[in-house]
Amino acid sequence: MSAGAQLTVTDKRRAARHPADYKVIAEHKQRGDVHLTIVNVSAQGFMATGVDDMERGERLVMRLPVVGRIEAHLIWSHEGRAGFQFERIIRIDDFAKLVDAMQPNPRLRPKR
Repeated sequence: MSAGAQLTVTDKRRAARHPADYKVIAEHKQRGDVHLTIVNVSAQGFMATGVDDMERGERLVMRLPVVGRIEAHLIWSHEGRAGFQFERIIRIDDFAKLVDAMQPNPRLRPKR
């Protein structure tokens, strides 16, 4: 039997990603506070830098603008970068507001 998260959200790695440069402090059950920088985000998850020595399936809880408190599961990691999947898909209207809050450069925000 495999260990780790049993995620119910399907794999959406081809989902549109939006660039970000957003620093966040996440909570890890054993490690305590984990400092990350989110470098891109989609409605299903995000990629971050500053992730060291975590294994697939480990969970973080963080507070994001608009969305509030949300849990994310580590899907992959490689050389200090990592991909996380949110515990739930963020609604499209909330996601647009989240991108606006995380991306200070208006030229990089999605067109509406």
